[in-house]
Amino acid sequence: MLMGNSVLHRVHPAGARAVYAAVVDLDAYVAEHAAEWRRLDQLSRRRRVTAAEADELVALYQRAATHLSVVRSRSPDPALVARLSRLVLAARNAITGAPAFSWSRVGHFFTAGFPLAVYRAWPWWSGVAMSFSLIAFGIMGYVVANPDVADQFMDDATITRMIQSDFVGYYSQYASQNQTLRVWTNNAVLTAECLAGGVLILPVVFVLFYNAFNVGMTGGVMIAYGSGDVFFGMIIPHGLLELTAVFVGAGVGLRIGWAWIAPGPLRTRGRALVEAAREGMLVALGLVVVLLISGLLEGFLTPSALPMLVKDVIGAVVWLAFLAYVVILGRAAEVQGESTDLPEELTEAAVPTA
Repeated sequence: MLMGNSVLHRVHPAGARAVYAAVVDLDAYVAEHAAEWRRLDQLSRRRRVTAAEADELVALYQRAATHLSVVRSRSPDPALVARLSRLVLAARNAITGAPAFSWSRVGHFFTAGFPLAVYRAWPWWSGVAMSFSLIAFGIMGYVVANPDVADQFMDDATITRMIQSDFVGYYSQYASQNQTLRVWTNNAVLTAECLAGGVLILPVVFVLFYNAFNVGMTGGVMIAYGSGDVFFGMIIPHGLLELTAVFVGAGVGLRIGWAWIAPGPLRTRGRALVEAAREGMLVALGLVVVLLISGLLEGFLTPSALPMLVKDVIGAVVWLAFLAYVVILGRAAEVQGESTDLPEELTEAAVPTA
């Protein structure tokens, strides 16, 4: 401490005196207003206040907000700034009422917000679905016509195991609940990669092509060796909904990236990116539930003892129900002029306070 002071005075005595004065002024400022801050904290914690206390709370809140501004500008002490920020935020919530959980808001999210965001992005994710399908079925057809191509990517033993046991066994190697959690996590990560990587465009293209190649190669080998019915019978029950969720995530991610590249004549790049990203967050929240449903299908329906045709019909019905949900509710929300803004509870923490 003595060494620090001696060095400081030796380098710039006037600077040392200024620092000391600032510290003294800050201590005096805290001592002068500490009683008001304690009183504000007390009133903010009360469940009920009288009319006089409510007026006092508002007045103290306004003063504390001014104090916070003064501290930030004159001597931005991190600990004091954090203390006053929490105090001002707590007082504001006490005055305006903190956002409370509401089932009606949850219902509105699933009946308007989420389907509307997906519906608005349909040109993007339907384009992704078409491109993915063309690549996957193109590779599939090429492998069926040229079975020797598969030898460049897998040996004969691997092909034999895949046809005889591995492909079907993959869906029953774990308990149904564990398989559900596993694929739910994996698919959520894949979809998140597509959403987050959309800003850069190329990562999404790579992830989609890689997965399309794997689907096409696996399906081509299974069909070429007479197990096409097994391939489609095991993929359709969960794959239709699962892949659609991935397509939606990728399409929305690409839409975010394109908003940055071509914002349009009436918006800045920053504004266009923020608006697209907000809808992307909304879609990400909704896809968590969609991927959970596809995970349940893969964990319980796909490996079940039901006939393959029955499993495929159930999977197709669930998939069509999702598409109808998006189109019907999304279009209705669009006609009614609904907003895709995130609920205040989800955005409050991200918005800086004055």
